[in-house]
Amino acid sequence: MRILHTSDWHLGQHFIGRSRAVEHQLFLRWLVEQVQKQHIDAIIVAGDIFDTATPPSYARELYNQFIVELQPSRCQLVVLGGNHDAAAVLNESKNLLQYLHTRVFASGTSDLSEQLVVLHNQQQQPAALLCAIPFLRSRDLLQSQAGQTGADKQRNLQQAIAQYYQQLFALAQQHNLEHQRQLPIIMTGHLTTLGVSRSESVRDIYIGTLEAFPADAFPAADYIALGHIHQSQQLKAATDIRYSGSPIALSFDEAGQQKQLWLVEFNGSEKTVSSITVPCFQPLCSINASLAQLQTKVQQATTKLAPDQTLWLELVISATDAYLTDLQQRVEPLLQDLPVELLRLRRQRSTTANAFTVPEQQSLAELTPQQVWQARLDGETLSVEQQQQLTALHQQVLATLEAAE
Repeated sequence: MRILHTSDWHLGQHFIGRSRAVEHQLFLRWLVEQVQKQHIDAIIVAGDIFDTATPPSYARELYNQFIVELQPSRCQLVVLGGNHDAAAVLNESKNLLQYLHTRVFASGTSDLSEQLVVLHNQQQQPAALLCAIPFLRSRDLLQSQAGQTGADKQRNLQQAIAQYYQQLFALAQQHNLEHQRQLPIIMTGHLTTLGVSRSESVRDIYIGTLEAFPADAFPAADYIALGHIHQSQQLKAATDIRYSGSPIALSFDEAGQQKQLWLVEFNGSEKTVSSITVPCFQPLCSINASLAQLQTKVQQATTKLAPDQTLWLELVISATDAYLTDLQQRVEPLLQDLPVELLRLRRQRSTTANAFTVPEQQSLAELTPQQVWQARLDGETLSVEQQQQLTALHQQVLATLEAAE
């Protein structure tokens, strides 16, 4: 049994005003080729198929076309909903896609047996059990109770998610027992797990007040295929828990990552996991430099480009030149004859300025607009007079918005 684990396609994403349609089309075409080349029996897409709850028509077309092109291989496709996906969008074609070797799980359900899937190998023999768990929303698991503290909510939610996984894992074990076989058990999920590395394109999931799920709360499945984190990685846990990461870089801080898929192979009682490198379909680069260094550094970054490629570029101008008011006009001539497209120009912030952080033990939803403003203001180096002026302007805007509501 050979399974590809992928996630976080984010079809329909716009990156600083640029469409990713071509990249996604090339990736999906490449993925079909890998299925044929590697003799893949099943693909698991662990959430965030689309970038928004209302994906553009071309993104839906890419999704549907991929499923059509997958059919000659008879590869099984399992699609899990993520926090970016709307259950209604994924469910609208769910019943039809079952006839195209595709199972869609957009949200949790009260009947857990519906989320237990038998995966077959190329000889059409049962070869693995899949506990197909999508992104779990707090409203699907718990009812709100008055008088609960933040710690109570977090503890109850963690227990509810853990119980959901344990119950479905028990169903899989029972299935093996009833059919007198020992099929490997695979579980999925779309959430943040403690101890993972994130990137700036990952939107933090606050399920109620739960920021991250402990790895040791997962059942002892043979493999757990996760989505949401865009960097491919394996967690340090007793169970084999992995994120496949996104197939294309979704932010500039992902530009240096080697994107990949996980290939999971079961042969009797033996399991092997290897990675398949995803080609880079659109080079990205973030460069930190002074104006004097800029041209040389950008030229170095373009040396690996193919003749028909253009580098999407983020420039962070170092503090020595960041104060200049005509920075854009100075940068443009330096890039004029280079195969680059400048998408973002930033000024390096002073090292004394702190980034805005949510106070410990609080989620953003628990703060008032005034508290958020003050926390953000505290991260800047401003005079008392400047802080007072900005706060007055903020209060005016806030009052206007509240009056409109």
